[in-house]
Amino acid sequence: QVQLVESGGGLVQPGGSLRLSCAASGSIFSINAMGWYRQAPGKERELVAVITGGGSTNYADSVKGRFTISKDNAKNTVYLQMNSLKPEDTAVYYCNLDGVGSMGRHLERWGQGTLVSVSS
Repeated sequence: QVQLVESGGGLVQPGGSLRLSCAASGSIFSINAMGWYRQAPGKERELVAVITGGGSTNYADSVKGRFTISKDNAKNTVYLQMNSLKPEDTAVYYCNLDGVGSMGRHLERWGQGTLVSVSS
């Protein structure tokens, strides 16, 4: 059973920083990409940032220059460093994994979500 465990959310003032972590465990053969999505109240879930197995990254325009996604392959962990946070960054942040399981089948998992609140 593959699981994603997120951590690092919380309350921060505008202009502040937070670092989210997402650790994947279980029977994973390979990872195509891991990413972070977010869902604000009353809005649809949106892509924030994604990093491929080869290390390529992609960001939503709204977070470019402020957020950085990185990974530790040995730990199957992805990070999201969030700087210069704004109130509009307030949302539940979800980790996503896209890969191949130990039986050779496509694998996609979501984390349980972690709340990021940006407020003074």
